[in-house]
Amino acid sequence: MSRPLALIVEDEQMLAEIFSTALQMAGFATESILNGRAAVERLAEITPVLVLLDLHLPGVPGPDILRRIRADERLSHTRVIIVSADAAKAESLREEADAIQLKPLGVIQLRNLAARFLPADESSSPDS
Repeated sequence: MSRPLALIVEDEQMLAEIFSTALQMAGFATESILNGRAAVERLAEITPVLVLLDLHLPGVPGPDILRRIRADERLSHTRVIIVSADAAKAESLREEADAIQLKPLGVIQLRNLAARFLPADESSSPDS
């Protein structure tokens, strides 16, 4: 059985790699996108279970991406975790996001949070 997809939208390559490791530990397959425009294009092609979303991105800002996700019926089951150092901006989006994590955050902390968003049939599989 294939692992559910998590899309990481983070413009700092090193952080994207760390987030990818944490999500893979939680049981997700991951794909990373480094700018907002590419994220919008990719989200038109895929339906991830989870999106890990930075707010300050080149191209299209994170809040705009979040609004696009929430307006797209095809992505209605996609969960969004905002990961940002901008506490005020993140808090202003609390109603639209499924979770908010402020940077810096640890790999184990992110893994544990992401694991809560695994589809039920994935979280109980023997591979988890």
